Amino acid sequence: MEYVIIGLLVLIIILIIILFIKQKNNENIVERLSKIEVNMVKEIGDFKLDFSHNINDDFNTLNEKIDYRLRLISDKVNERLDENFEKTNKTFATVLERISKIDEAQKKIDSLSNDIVSLQGILTDKKTRGIFGEVNLEHIMANIFGPNNDKIYKMQYSFDNNTIADCALFAPEPLGLVAIDSKFPLENYQIMVDKKNSTSIRDNAEKLFKTDMKKHIDAISSKYIIPGVTSDQAILFLPAEAIFAELNAYHTEILDYAFKKRVWITSPTTLMSTLTTIQVIMKNMERDKYAKVIHNELVLLDTEFKRYKDRWDKLYRSIETVSKDVKDIHTTTEKITKRFDSINQVEMDSLDYTAE
Repeated sequence: MEYVIIGLLVLIIILIIILFIKQKNNENIVERLSKIEVNMVKEIGDFKLDFSHNINDDFNTLNEKIDYRLRLISDKVNERLDENFEKTNKTFATVLERISKIDEAQKKIDSLSNDIVSLQGILTDKKTRGIFGEVNLEHIMANIFGPNNDKIYKMQYSFDNNTIADCALFAPEPLGLVAIDSKFPLENYQIMVDKKNSTSIRDNAEKLFKTDMKKHIDAISSKYIIPGVTSDQAILFLPAEAIFAELNAYHTEILDYAFKKRVWITSPTTLMSTLTTIQVIMKNMERDKYAKVIHNELVLLDTEFKRYKDRWDKLYRSIETVSKDVKDIHTTTEKITKRFDSINQVEMDSLDYTAE
């Protein structure tokens, strides 16, 4: 029994010791855990503080970069806006300038319309149309050849057959004198092209217009193509481009008729082209004439140069002969000089011998 009690006591003591040891270990573990907790809390606090500082720094840096970028974008936008505003202002200024020019042009068009209306009123009279054609023709001739250039053309030129052409062009041969006469068949042309008129009226006006043109062609062919005096062709001048275009587009038979009569129909534009071509031909012929003069002068100069060469050759031969004679004389002089030197030397030798 005693052993049992002792065993129990020992067991109790062992249990107490084990419990004491466990308590100590628990206290150590708690202490260690508390220290770990404190350290973790501290480290977490430090981490939070550092993290907060880093976040603040990064956020500030990001804000600065964003502000910098926004400033750059703002500057670019302002720059582009300024450029666009400047371009827009220039565009508006140009638009305003052009609008003002359009207004001026419109005023001129209105004025020109009034002038055209008044011109149409003037051209209804045949005599006035004739004067208009003559003035237009004289203006073209003056522009091409110069005003009052009587050597090339003359206005209101009289022929021996008691006819007067509006203009005579003194072209070079083989063309010769070409008569230019202005014709302006307007009344029937206006009726013919006016679509307000009925077909029958327009057809009748077309027939009359063709008849008028043939009459003008016949008159010019009979009056201003004079054998032995003028060229075998003459020019009919239409001062209206519209009538000339109508003929070329729809009435080529009139052109064929004029071709058979050796009469060339021209408008202001085509007449200027024709006269410009004639002017170029005249200048080339004038240049060729001077070229022939220069050629003849060169031929004469060549003859004179050959004569000069012959005379120079003779002079050269004479100079060469004289030079040879001079050379011979020089050689003879040298020989004579040597002889004199020899003679003088002999005399000196003789004198030396006598003295001994």
